Amino acid sequence: MVLLRTLFLVGTVTIVSCLIAIPIAWLQVRTDLRFRKFWSVITLLPLVMPSYVGGFIFIVALGPKGMLQTFLNALWGFERIPDISGYIGSLIILSLLSFPYVLLTVKAGLRQMDSNLEESARVLGNGPWRTFLSISVPLLRPSIAAGALLVALYTLSDFGAVSILRYETFTWAIFNQYEGSLNRNFGALLSVILIVIALSIVVGEGLFRGKARYYRTGQGVSRNPVSVSLGIWQLPSQLFLIIITFVGLVLPVLVLFYWLIRGVFAGEPLLILWKAASNSIMISLVASVATVIAAFPIAVLCVRYPSMFSVVVEKITYIGFALPGIAVALGLVFFGANYLPGIYQTFVILTAGYVILFLPAAVGSIRSSLLQVRPEIEDAGRSLGHSTFYVLKSLTLPMVKHGVIAGGVIVFLLTMKELPATLILSPLGFNTLATSIWSASSEAFFAQAAAPALLLILVSAVPLVLITIREDLRS
Repeated sequence: MVLLRTLFLVGTVTIVSCLIAIPIAWLQVRTDLRFRKFWSVITLLPLVMPSYVGGFIFIVALGPKGMLQTFLNALWGFERIPDISGYIGSLIILSLLSFPYVLLTVKAGLRQMDSNLEESARVLGNGPWRTFLSISVPLLRPSIAAGALLVALYTLSDFGAVSILRYETFTWAIFNQYEGSLNRNFGALLSVILIVIALSIVVGEGLFRGKARYYRTGQGVSRNPVSVSLGIWQLPSQLFLIIITFVGLVLPVLVLFYWLIRGVFAGEPLLILWKAASNSIMISLVASVATVIAAFPIAVLCVRYPSMFSVVVEKITYIGFALPGIAVALGLVFFGANYLPGIYQTFVILTAGYVILFLPAAVGSIRSSLLQVRPEIEDAGRSLGHSTFYVLKSLTLPMVKHGVIAGGVIVFLLTMKELPATLILSPLGFNTLATSIWSASSEAFFAQAAAPALLLILVSAVPLVLITIREDLRS
């Protein structure tokens, strides 16, 4: 039963996330959408919201006896509203927090894709939507598959939202076994089953991506595409973006501000969090750089040198992302304490934990961009006497920079909000914004939890805003 519940949630969250993200990516990259730069930034910000914060806000704001019910009761006497926790609540929260993964990879794919094919289709009489469905979407299969894979594995490994919203999945069962049972063999068995599910998802992603090649037909960098005029669809497009942004970002932020202001007026002491913020930024940057460096050769191996070995390597990288952070962290604790005691409770083992957990985020993004680079360009560089390393550094890397940046951003944001691995693997006295949120909320100090949560959103939003604006200007 838990298996079916888990698979159903993973499948529906992935589908809903794609249905939200793919149209948004097309609107932002290929049309004359008004306020495009604003929407390019704001639609990615749900990435910075931890699932445990999103789930708790959902219950407090929209659950029975929550803020909405209190408001409706004061106006019209509604004493109770429907309980939307469980599956429905988990689906809504995880979809709204996960769709930016698909949005990032699809936007990178659209920017990398040769727009001449789309323009040729429109010249032949195809409308914008027909061109998008018949030309753009098939060419974006690697990008869609990469983003969908991240969403599926993120949902599979999520513990925060499903535990708060009371929807039992494998991760919740594993956590309960580790937390409340002296015999952890059953928890280990559940972890093995979770690995099998993750590998099955990875295989499914490969089948969806297929064996086709997605190189650009032109040479070098394709010219900027002609923007499609939305016309009468401008207003519906804006309303769609407003609804998604309000529910996925604005409402949670308003609830956090409400907690914060209420706590201030109640005289609750607020924590000084600059040290936690600097710790979060530092370790997230280190993890992001380390993960991208590890992911680039893996992506090159899988795309340029396909073999049974490369397939095995690729599948192995996705195991960590599917496992709960607590399972990966406990495994590293056992390994470090028994075999490498010198790195136990150091930044080395903490960074290693982040790399294991988030490596697929970078591999998938870089691979989807690499699939669109013609291998003949690299062959030409090697034929001129340049080494493989020089070709990768001087030719390949600049051509897949959108995928590299997208992967790095995803890893940075995942590291910023990662909780279980940070709690278990951090050196003594090393506090981050995520651990500060957890410490305060676990003791019901909501005002103290709101302060680091808002700071986490702000700190994560700054690099995301800068990178998004830079990518929009350069594209």
